[in-house]
Amino acid sequence: MKAIKETHFGIARKIVANMTLESWKTIPHISYIYEPEVSRFVEVVKELNESGKFPVKITVNTIMLKALCEGFKAAPQLNAHIEFNPKLVRGKVTQYDEIHAGMTWILPNGEMMTINLHDIGNKNLVELTQYVADVARKIGNTNMEEVMFSVSFNDTMQKLKKGKIMKAIYRLIGAKTGKHKVTTLSGQAKKDYYAIPETDRLTADDIKQGTVTISNIGSVTRDIPGRVAMLAIIPPQVFVCCMGSITKKPVIKQDENGNDIITIGQELPIDLVFDHRALDFGDLIPFIRRLEDIFKNPEQMYEW
Repeated sequence: MKAIKETHFGIARKIVANMTLESWKTIPHISYIYEPEVSRFVEVVKELNESGKFPVKITVNTIMLKALCEGFKAAPQLNAHIEFNPKLVRGKVTQYDEIHAGMTWILPNGEMMTINLHDIGNKNLVELTQYVADVARKIGNTNMEEVMFSVSFNDTMQKLKKGKIMKAIYRLIGAKTGKHKVTTLSGQAKKDYYAIPETDRLTADDIKQGTVTISNIGSVTRDIPGRVAMLAIIPPQVFVCCMGSITKKPVIKQDENGNDIITIGQELPIDLVFDHRALDFGDLIPFIRRLEDIFKNPEQMYEW
């Protein structure tokens, strides 16, 4: 067997590998695929943009971010962090009033990274649209290797403070020695980069973990059949969700006489995954019911 390529992990892959390994080793995942019919919802999104009510174009991605935030407000137990000591069987869950959503983002180089969208639950549709556009602008000015290493280094220092000395030492060796060395800026290049105002680039605060994670794999799988069935929860979060692509599906409805008929509808699969240490399935019900209300009565989005 002949090897055709060998690639050592860069900082992005190191972070993903470390987080997902910790996730699968420590978190009991439970997954539920929610499949709402969204034909009218899609129509209203189009009507919103044609109404002239909003000064910017509202995308399905942005309006779904807003809809999910409405779900989190109805089920604040999902917007939380967990602390658990398996040896003593002691734990606690901390809910947060602000929604800081880690949103998976495709970077200019094709890699995928989670960006922390700050306090999106308190933004209206226009503010959210402008905020997402501004994040995209900042990404264009950001050296992702530099900011990701900053996050990784800070996390390593936190482990040192917590007494996890050997783990911190191994991380530093893995990041700064041999073929696996992570290269960061130095000299004039570093001075020039950090001369860019923080208002014009991403910082460690934009990469660190939020209170919950949202993924929109549907944005890159519109022409590919299938849906996400499982996701890795990012510790210490207790919930993650992933939107698939909207697809046409046969839907059973009732005609004016109350008879069942089959029509062509549109389905949006959303994978919901929770940490069973912190949550039970019943904790998802208020979240799902709020989304159902939005999809069945999408005209309420005019008030967003």
